[in-house]
Amino acid sequence: MKTQIEQNGIVTLTEEEAKRLNGSELWNDDLRPTTFKEHSWKGLNFAALWIGMCLCIPSYTMASGMIALGMNWWQAVGTIFLGNVIVLIPILLNSHAGTKFGIPYPVFARLWFGDKGAHIPALARAIVAAGWFGINTWIGTGAIDTLLAASFSAWRNLPGHTAIVFVFFWALNVGVAYKGPEAIKRLSFIAAPVVGISSIILLVWAFTHSGGWGPILEQPSKFKTTGEFLKVFFPALTGVIGFWATLALNIPDFCRYAKSQKSQMVAQSFSLPITMTVFSFIGIAVTSATVVIFGQAIWDPVQLLAKFPPFVILLGAIVIVISSLTINIGANIVAPARAVENLYPKRITFGIGVLITGLFAILLQPWYIMSNFGNYIFGWLGTYAALLGPIDGIAIADYWLVRRKQLDLKELYEPNGRYNYATGFNKNGIYALVIGVVIPVLGLLIPGLRFLWDNAWTFGLFIAIGVYTYLMKGDKSVLREGEYEKITIIENTTYDVKRNLIETELTK
Repeated sequence: MKTQIEQNGIVTLTEEEAKRLNGSELWNDDLRPTTFKEHSWKGLNFAALWIGMCLCIPSYTMASGMIALGMNWWQAVGTIFLGNVIVLIPILLNSHAGTKFGIPYPVFARLWFGDKGAHIPALARAIVAAGWFGINTWIGTGAIDTLLAASFSAWRNLPGHTAIVFVFFWALNVGVAYKGPEAIKRLSFIAAPVVGISSIILLVWAFTHSGGWGPILEQPSKFKTTGEFLKVFFPALTGVIGFWATLALNIPDFCRYAKSQKSQMVAQSFSLPITMTVFSFIGIAVTSATVVIFGQAIWDPVQLLAKFPPFVILLGAIVIVISSLTINIGANIVAPARAVENLYPKRITFGIGVLITGLFAILLQPWYIMSNFGNYIFGWLGTYAALLGPIDGIAIADYWLVRRKQLDLKELYEPNGRYNYATGFNKNGIYALVIGVVIPVLGLLIPGLRFLWDNAWTFGLFIAIGVYTYLMKGDKSVLREGEYEKITIIENTTYDVKRNLIETELTK
């Protein structure tokens, strides 16, 4: 029986099958596959999404941490560019699955871990997202607090004023997040041009008021040998990769709405690495100029904002708030909310998932993570990259190497289906995850193997790919030859239209 339709590379369930699965405990309106009509995001939407998410304060300050550790400006910018090109590869590979089958990340994870085991990678991603949610909320809090302190002298003396702002801004983020992915689509179109134009204005201001680019762009590297440089380069590169290793996993949450594979691939390929690299350079250039203008290097844009008149602070705070909202909703709310929702689809809503994410973000203490660059690059980015690398590897291996882009869509929503793996857990996925995490961790325990930890994401990813692919050989969950064609109605609208036009011309 045919249960799914493939049209121009996009697969959906038949109406009959969708109605039948509506009563499944693994199905709800947020987790179900998207319909053909819902595949409405064009390349411009994905470009706006990435530009909006990249133009955030952590991106602005990322290079500053590397310069503080001894790099010169072009070494820092080069590291950021390379890291984003590398992480773009798993992003595009996992985007294909979301676009083709219209499934969100927690459902995609059922393929590799089983319907119960999927909670492991989903919640791992959720914890990281909650941390980022807190970080960006804390950054937005600083901007608003600076505005109020500059505008009202009494505000600075009010006990707990920063905490008050944090609570209100946290509530704003949670409230907007209830709107879901479509809100991101609209917000990105606003944020991308507003934050982008503001960044250019800031760069022009810095150049004209400093009479040039300032001393930081002339500052040489502190490393005397290649070996000294590489000791910092590799963990910094891992940190850059880790910055978007989160989205490399749950990118299906957005690509499930893509109009076509080509549109999302082209848009993401250009917008992510270019935006991150250019914005990081702006951060370096502006900070370099502050040495000339103010006599000190001001890496934090919120602290730089405090140097301006109240009206400029107001405009700057609005831009930072928009930026923080965009990345929080786009990168840090959807994944954990979906993960929590997936725990009990029939009872837990997306809104409840958003609220739980917000509360957990507070428990992770974002003010401590951002207290110094060591916590940020080596502690936060490096540690979760070691966890997410193997999960990325398992996702890529399962979809591309084990199943070769073919799956039975309805079985992802069957409690006792082929992706249940009898117990609800795919032990092969768990084994691959454990091995992919443990081997890099040895680099923390054995000094001679430190290179494993410094490149934890990369080693974890390739180890997990190899282990998972080997363990899944001949697995019963994999469709046999010809089985995909038996369950799929394959239509090619573009081909059919061209064929009809040719036949019409030949009969004239």
